Amino acid sequence: MNNVLLQEWKTPFQIAPFNSISDDDFTPALDEALARHKAEVAAITEQTEQPDFTNTIEALEATGYDLNRVLGVFFTMVGADSNPVREALQRNFSPKLAAHFSDISGNTALFQRILCVWSKRDDLNLTAEQSRILMLTHRGFVRSGAGLKDTSKNRMKAIKERLAELGTQFSQNLLADEQEWFIKLAKEDLAGLPSFVINAALAAGEEKNAGGPIINLSRSLIVPFLQFSTRRNLRKKAYNAWVKRGANTGKTDNRAIAAKILELRAEQADLLGYKSFAEYKLETEMAKTPKAVRDLLLSVWKPAKARAEADGAVLESMMQADGLTGSLEAWDWRFYSERRRKDLHELDEAKLKPYFQLNRMIEASFSCANRLFDLQFEPITLPLYHQDCRAWSVTRNGKHLAIFIADYFARGSKRSGAWCSAMRSQAKFPTIQTPIIINVCNFAKGDPTLLSYDDARTLFHEFGHALHQILSNVTYESVSGTSVARDFVELPSQLYEHWLTVPEVLKEFATHAETNQPMPPELLNNLLAATNYDMGFQTVEYVASAIIDLAFHDGEAPADPMALETEILKDIGMPHAIRMRHATPNFAHIFAGDGYASGYYSYMWSEMMDEDAFAAFEEANDAFDQDNATALEQNILSRGGSADAEDLYIAFRGHLPDVKALLKGRNLKF
Repeated sequence: MNNVLLQEWKTPFQIAPFNSISDDDFTPALDEALARHKAEVAAITEQTEQPDFTNTIEALEATGYDLNRVLGVFFTMVGADSNPVREALQRNFSPKLAAHFSDISGNTALFQRILCVWSKRDDLNLTAEQSRILMLTHRGFVRSGAGLKDTSKNRMKAIKERLAELGTQFSQNLLADEQEWFIKLAKEDLAGLPSFVINAALAAGEEKNAGGPIINLSRSLIVPFLQFSTRRNLRKKAYNAWVKRGANTGKTDNRAIAAKILELRAEQADLLGYKSFAEYKLETEMAKTPKAVRDLLLSVWKPAKARAEADGAVLESMMQADGLTGSLEAWDWRFYSERRRKDLHELDEAKLKPYFQLNRMIEASFSCANRLFDLQFEPITLPLYHQDCRAWSVTRNGKHLAIFIADYFARGSKRSGAWCSAMRSQAKFPTIQTPIIINVCNFAKGDPTLLSYDDARTLFHEFGHALHQILSNVTYESVSGTSVARDFVELPSQLYEHWLTVPEVLKEFATHAETNQPMPPELLNNLLAATNYDMGFQTVEYVASAIIDLAFHDGEAPADPMALETEILKDIGMPHAIRMRHATPNFAHIFAGDGYASGYYSYMWSEMMDEDAFAAFEEANDAFDQDNATALEQNILSRGGSADAEDLYIAFRGHLPDVKALLKGRNLKF
């Protein structure tokens, strides 16, 4: 077929030739790739040889090469550089893909072959990784409904197709709200804003052809606006628009969509014999049960709430000292918290931010990876999907390991948030393939681009995910890199954030954008002392979202999720001036797909481990201790999902941590 997406890519490192791909290529390429994948699976089921690991499990692992290439390109572009054509394609592709994979997971002949291999597993003399692949394949087919009767199997297929449609609609509605809303700022509306916020607002206005500065719903712009703007009425207006994403009446309203998604998930779990979707989803995670998740969240909620309420009282008194009456509101918290941070820790964001240049933070993340894992990063020129993208070849001792691509800047065509994805994952079967990894962020573009400390942490976080992919060293792609339990996948990313707090790293790379001088020792000490500042607020907004996520999925589907959200927040005593980090209509983590459904807690579960894991380096009195770095790579980063997550962590650390490690890391009382 004469389609660039299906041809051999004679580009450097066989990366997709984005400069030759048009939107018209996607539909015919996908249809052909689906047909090829279907034929590959049919070849497995139609063979006459008795099922064994090679002709069934490995054969299945080897299928879908063309499909993976097409989808890798498409989902990279639709997530980071969307347009109306790509959004329409996504709406069409989602149910088509769901139906395709449902047909495979519901293929009776294929499942019977897998069952035959599974029944002989103790006599096959498999390697540890092969045994893991067999278990995961068998478990995945069972959990997808392969063993259901025809009527139930057909219903399961219909549910998956509908969920795919609804998840796509949810994410596109959210993107539409984020793209459409902005407010123009007159000269008087800039009161209190430091130059870096004004410059970011001007850049956002230029993108919108607004003729001046604007505030939009990009987190990298709206958060500093809420921190610094002295215009309380504008803070309120911007904040309310931010939290109402997906909850505006009209075609982008996500509330009914969320309710339908929860209803279908509950039915899906019931078809498979589970009491709830949460029980179904958590069965394969480290937490295992809804009770374990709930116990973790509630053990953190009480001390976090107490800290937040004490902090809120101080902020409200500051507000009243300004002559304002009434209660502290959600659009006031960041403003007064920023003033308090400046007073307590002598930290002025406007003076701090010039020390966090994007380019220097990229260098810092690379330098830490070099000192820990002996990785080298060489800038290279590749045909990429957007002019803002940058690429590096990753090597070790002269051997090519991966391509790392970064897309750092916010723009209207990009969905919000930050993420890491693989256009190609590491594998040795059926052929050796090196990974192509992408980090996508939403930083406000500038000249130079300056990051907040939280932005810099995000950069390190996503790069931690990238290292999990880059250092992967397994045989089979299905357990490569970040293909691990959801509550384990955040360990490498959250652990890597710790290296941003290492004083010698900041001394070398936190240099001033104008003078190029390192951060003064006093400012550095104040920054590190304030690492856990406002931790009550941060923990409460996150844990509240995780509690709501679990409640939505643990039991019968709520007829009115918004009413249940209100009820639960009242029951747990949500502080008045703090909102959930993700309100239900814009909670893309759990509604745009089911990756984090019943799993938003996973960041906190991983945090128990990342605090304990970094303690190993602290105990060695060396953040770059080579014995620990080697053990981290050998036992976690290189292993992907080739072994049970609990076993991998114990192999690295010798024990499992408990919630005390998390509370200590957040400086919250036990």
